[in-house]
Amino acid sequence: MTRVAVVGGGIAGLATALRLRERLPRATITVYEGSGALGGKLRTGELAGSPVERGAENFLVRDPDGGESAAVALARRVGLAGELVHPAPRPAALAVGGRLRPVPGGTLVGVPGDLEKVAAVARPAAELDRDAGRPLLEPGRDVAVGALVRRRLGDEVVDRLVDPMLGGVYAGRADGLSLAATMPGLAAAARVRHTLTGAVRAAMAAAPRPPGTPVFATVAGGVSRLVEAVAAASGADLRLGLPVRELSPAPPEAGPGPRWRLVLGATRAPEVVTADAVVLAVPATPAARLLAGVPGDAAAPVGALEYASVALVALALPAAELPDLSGLLVPAAEGMLIKAATFFTTKWPHTRRPDGVALVRASVGRYGEEQALQRPDEDLVDQALKELSGLVGPLPAPVESFVQRWGGALPQYAPGHLERVAAARAALPGTIALAGAAYDGVGIPACVRSGETAADVIAATLEQWAA
Repeated sequence: MTRVAVVGGGIAGLATALRLRERLPRATITVYEGSGALGGKLRTGELAGSPVERGAENFLVRDPDGGESAAVALARRVGLAGELVHPAPRPAALAVGGRLRPVPGGTLVGVPGDLEKVAAVARPAAELDRDAGRPLLEPGRDVAVGALVRRRLGDEVVDRLVDPMLGGVYAGRADGLSLAATMPGLAAAARVRHTLTGAVRAAMAAAPRPPGTPVFATVAGGVSRLVEAVAAASGADLRLGLPVRELSPAPPEAGPGPRWRLVLGATRAPEVVTADAVVLAVPATPAARLLAGVPGDAAAPVGALEYASVALVALALPAAELPDLSGLLVPAAEGMLIKAATFFTTKWPHTRRPDGVALVRASVGRYGEEQALQRPDEDLVDQALKELSGLVGPLPAPVESFVQRWGGALPQYAPGHLERVAAARAALPGTIALAGAAYDGVGIPACVRSGETAADVIAATLEQWAA
């Protein structure tokens, strides 16, 4: 009987297990999760009696090509289509000079296609974006987002628009993040178009969103419901609290292809299992450690990836007067601890409470600023409340709060990331695959798609053996 081991029980690993079950219905599929819970960064908690996300809050409804996102498709497959809810049509704001201003329209992750629309927030250096008679980027070239935008539109557009928007997604800085990895549509357009504004307009036109179509969705009751439903539908053997410590070729056995030996659990009482194929759906550092025992040169490019740590500060505020906004972004230049906030009960109508308690969630931590997260929980809560009050007006003391820390949570895709990932995958045998945010993008749809692609690679190899 075919045995497949999935290392990592986050949404990428669970999506892998489900797709393997669909492709290989008779296989034994085992998910090994080192912690005591499935879901990874998808975790629904409780605050003042209401469900509040301790990690990822929602997912995109549409993929970059304009079709249904992998997360929505996954929810349908596991019976949650009727449980998807969407945010209220509320605008978001940017903190500029200590005041809130509307996030301008007509941008692609903050990069403007129409300079007039962003003039109230940032002054673009329009004279820099001249048509020099050639594409912005040579074929195959990758650059940092900040480097390209600064060169074509000036510093203020980067610091006030692009940096906070990328920071809200990656907790990173525009000057260190790959254009090809974080904004592939814009990178493709930049290899054809001669101006940055023209490339933005082309990229937006290539992925139109029908009017009235919601951008985001979540699961009523919390994203942990999606985790539970996918795990159940996969029919996988779920082994929690059992980290995989070693991966190496197994001794030769009868039958085609290599097998893999996995060492699990505590060093004093290790458990050894054998699998026909392995999917590594864990962050880059543990993945690189396991790949060190696999023939080839995949470990080095995987291990080169760095991460940012973040913390989420959730507040339950009694009778709070909040602006009619979904949330806000704070540029690093503002010098604040918080980098973003979501007005949870304003953004999500299904979470509103009859007692008037407002739920707010602030995000803390940027790449390279891990020292800010060393403060005690109560200090983070107090500072987040103080900074929010300075932006939206005085807020009452919370009736309840929590701080969720995520060490090494968000991958930082430096320029050349896609090439490094391609090199790592090319060095792997067909019965080992990589999945997750470390490789193919952050966000639930990207992780689901990554897991399903990894499963397809494994299934194709095993099916070829059986033919």
